[in-house]
Amino acid sequence: MARRGAAALVLALALLAVAPARVGARGAAVEDPNDDIQETWSLEPSYARREPEPEPFSPPLPAGPGAGERGPRPPQPRPPKKATTKPKKAPKREKLAPQTPRPGKNINRKGMRTKSSEKAASDDHGVPLARDAVREGCPPLGLETLKITDFQLHASTSKRYGLGAHRGRLNIQAGINENDFYDGAWCAGRNDLHQWIEVDARRLTKFTGVITQGRNSLWLSDWVTSYKVMVSNDSHTWVTVKNGSGDMIFEGNSEKEIPVLNELPVPMVARYIRINPQSWFDNGSICMRMEILGCPLPDPNNYYHRRNEMTTTDDLDFKHHNHKEMRQLMKVVNEMCPNITRIYNIGKSHQGLKLYAVEISDHPGEHEVGEPEFHYIAGAHGNEVLGRELMLLLMQFLCQEYLAGNLRIVRLVEETRIHILPSLNPDGYEKAYEGGSELGGWSLGRWTHDGIDINNNFPDLNTLLWEAEDRQNIPRKVPNHYIAIPEWFLSENATVAVETRAVIAWMEKIPFVLGGNLQGGELVVAYPYDMVRSLWKTQEHTPTPDDHVFRWLAYSYASTHRLMTDARRRVCHTEDFQKEDGTVNGASWHTVAGSLNDFSYLHTNCFELSIYVGCDKYPHESELPEEWENNRESLIVFMEQVHRGIKGLVRDSHGKGIPNAVISVEGVNHDIRTEVKSPTLIRLFYIYSHAKGSQETRHRWLFKMAFCGKGIRFRSSSS
Repeated sequence: MARRGAAALVLALALLAVAPARVGARGAAVEDPNDDIQETWSLEPSYARREPEPEPFSPPLPAGPGAGERGPRPPQPRPPKKATTKPKKAPKREKLAPQTPRPGKNINRKGMRTKSSEKAASDDHGVPLARDAVREGCPPLGLETLKITDFQLHASTSKRYGLGAHRGRLNIQAGINENDFYDGAWCAGRNDLHQWIEVDARRLTKFTGVITQGRNSLWLSDWVTSYKVMVSNDSHTWVTVKNGSGDMIFEGNSEKEIPVLNELPVPMVARYIRINPQSWFDNGSICMRMEILGCPLPDPNNYYHRRNEMTTTDDLDFKHHNHKEMRQLMKVVNEMCPNITRIYNIGKSHQGLKLYAVEISDHPGEHEVGEPEFHYIAGAHGNEVLGRELMLLLMQFLCQEYLAGNLRIVRLVEETRIHILPSLNPDGYEKAYEGGSELGGWSLGRWTHDGIDINNNFPDLNTLLWEAEDRQNIPRKVPNHYIAIPEWFLSENATVAVETRAVIAWMEKIPFVLGGNLQGGELVVAYPYDMVRSLWKTQEHTPTPDDHVFRWLAYSYASTHRLMTDARRRVCHTEDFQKEDGTVNGASWHTVAGSLNDFSYLHTNCFELSIYVGCDKYPHESELPEEWENNRESLIVFMEQVHRGIKGLVRDSHGKGIPNAVISVEGVNHDIRTEVKSPTLIRLFYIYSHAKGSQETRHRWLFKMAFCGKGIRFRSSSS
């Protein structure tokens, strides 16, 4: 937008001044005691001269009017009874260890060199690999992100539909039962040397590498241990990547989950790329998941490119940020908008990294009567990186738009106290960051440093409530709201992460009304309860007394997302959430005891939802602009929901605010309690309580009314 030009320019210049060197900042395990000091970073490149990139190899282009279209395949030769050649070891192989990833493996960070790859390509095969070809490698084509459609994936054979080529995507997850429709890989129908899986890029592409995994399965062990790579321009004539005078055999996987990257010795320009397994695990079958690295060549006449192209007009910092870079970016935003932002931390991680948050409000640091408190939390699972980057983009966007005078954003900032916590598990993120966007697998960095899953590390208050309701205690011994945390959970010996304790203290200190925690690996909004009520069940629809409110809140996000409610989109893994318009009751999906959503609902006044923002937990940097466009409107609309409904002040006959007043709605078995100077969301309306009398702005409401035909009553409580 033209009106944002000045603000965007200031942000861009500020980012150039403070952006830290990515290589130097990686791997810091402990918080720098001087990280609050503004640092100046050198922009000089780490190398003096660029070496010329080798000429990419391209197979001959198809001739004739039918060129470029898929035609009938030539018959395959009959497989030999026994392979007579021993597969040669691929010269360029990268493998990420689960706990101690070696340096130089992140295809997502420029400036990182893959020494083994360069050495192998130059010494063993006489093909000099340009330094920049490794440093500035091509991004993934998008098998994991679903940018590559099912129609672009083909295979020689498959065991059954659920193991077809469309399931051969990096990090795809199998269903619980590994049934016929949703299994965890492409698996060939036969185990011989003539099986293949191929990708149609639908345009000329410079292919630079292949990433492979085995089959995702709880019961079976299937993976490919070596393979050939072939390219074609017409899907009929294929050229195999050579190793000198012979075909190159790339080393594959040694287990089923850790991704393995093989870079091509010379970039190959073609439309199609094919993987041809040569050996596989002795007791298993030919099964694999994969991602292809490649740079699409410019082609303005390409229909598929025009249809799928997504651009953004927002001038934001679209890159991945480690902990130090995240802190620097927060400082830039704070310096641009000092009157509406405040940086603070809610505690420290197990490794001593501060849990930073940014407040955005017209009076930062101050709770205002009548102004609701809202929060976004991201990064509870350290490897679900997209939510973290969306939060950093959101705070930049709000600052820029406020300075540009965007009336919608100005109103939101002036009437809401917004808190953004981008990284609740920074220790886990640093592990995932070292692995990179494609080589971390499905779970590297998910847990805290001491191995705890923050998302289900909160006290289980559901069981306390439901057991009391089953006993039908009258008078009620366990309240239906503000349920106390059990003493065992508060014990120092309890298995509770320091990050969990920090966020609980934060939620008890600030009277949040509405919140969303951003997660990854799916595309859906989940609302409580997250835990099933029936014993021995893993899936069961378990609504809260405020189910209609939660459904609306979830739908407000999903319906404004670019893809969540698109009935044409492919499911991420196994679940199709279109029947509920991109939303789901958490317990009907999979039960989780001690979730953040359930705890927030039963222990505080905050209505909390889980927002799964993308199929790919850790998308490549090049995908961030499109992911921002997918989620931007939804992020804003969801914040605006905090202002829906009725609001007012609870006072006594003398005009004094009544703290700890319990508000009940007849027929809804969940009460809300006021606090001093705090807003409270209740059934889509708010109750504000304060104790300063005439010093505060007076909003008088008559509560002798009906809500949805049900009576509303108030009672004071000394507890």
